[in-house]
Amino acid sequence: MNNTLIKGLRLLEVLVARAQPVGISELAQELEMGASNVHRLLQALVELGYAVNEGGRGGYRASLKVWELGAQALHKLDFRETAAPAMRMLLAETNETVHLSVLSGDEVIYIDKLDSPEPVRAYSVIGGRAPAYCVATGKALLAWREQPAVQLMTVRPLQVYTPTTLADTSALAMELDRVRQQGYAVNRGEWRASVWGIAAPVFDERQRVVAALGISGPAERIRARGVKRLAELVVQAARQASSRQLALAGEAR
Repeated sequence: MNNTLIKGLRLLEVLVARAQPVGISELAQELEMGASNVHRLLQALVELGYAVNEGGRGGYRASLKVWELGAQALHKLDFRETAAPAMRMLLAETNETVHLSVLSGDEVIYIDKLDSPEPVRAYSVIGGRAPAYCVATGKALLAWREQPAVQLMTVRPLQVYTPTTLADTSALAMELDRVRQQGYAVNRGEWRASVWGIAAPVFDERQRVVAALGISGPAERIRARGVKRLAELVVQAARQASSRQLALAGEAR
């Protein structure tokens, strides 16, 4: 694998994650690379249009070209469009924030969402990431992975984010078995202590899980309405999205 390419992509990831321009010294320290090496990579990213030098401020930031690439990739994910009616239905039924997520390594990426109209609601952004084992959509995706999910999780130690985080692989394996049996996953404040979530898998025409559809909201509100009752609505929406995916695939043949 091309080492220079890997370093350049890692550098770009850091720039995208930062809200403010970052200097060469700080980047070199974070990436554990030499300052001269970082500078060369930055110059290449600037020349290609993926980074911008803030000039007198002495910092670099990611350019809108990165966003353009991401937007083009999202447009190609057909199941975003097929899941849209189910997402709207779920929002109308629950009044909670609705997420559509895909798996990327051991994280989920939120590829679409509909915000709750409630003044107090779960906060997230399209393109944002979260540890898969800590959120409902992530656990729904991990539960139906062809490769055993716990093997993926042993690449590095599981981080504890809240008192309810399942950071033990044995406990996580049991949880994923439960998810498969009941058909939906629940996040009981495992990523953000005050936020609960419920999610179910979305299948394609080959019965492969391509995404997870779910809701999230304040823990008190989710508990008050009842996890089981909300889960029925989430599963119904995920099945609707799966059925539409199957129907569109049939039309394309």
